[in-house]
Amino acid sequence: MGQWVAVALGGGIGALARWLLSQYLALWWGTRFPWGTLVVNVIGAALMGGCYALVVQRLNWSPEWRAFVTVGLLGGFTTFSAFSLELFTLIESRAWFAFSAYLFLSVAGGMVGLVLALELTRRALA
Repeated sequence: MGQWVAVALGGGIGALARWLLSQYLALWWGTRFPWGTLVVNVIGAALMGGCYALVVQRLNWSPEWRAFVTVGLLGGFTTFSAFSLELFTLIESRAWFAFSAYLFLSVAGGMVGLVLALELTRRALA
């Protein structure tokens, strides 16, 4: 199985798991606060930490299986897990400026991109 197939399969499963968990939490806790996204992000980041230590560093799985679990399954579940791992690797390498820039630019850039696209699309459709 090629890495692209592994990523596609894992991504589908991860996205479905994210949606199911978010739906379940919305039934229990409501939708006034984005509990589903928060819980998925925290669980996904924790799973990424465990999987990275076990699958990549300890067991040295094949590139296809690593891609299935980390990029596909956990990436489909939440990209926040990859973001958290990337931030951690910058901390580990003591790249403080890169860590700060990546954290700030990801959050601020994401918000700016969302607001710009939202407003441009609203105006185009008006």
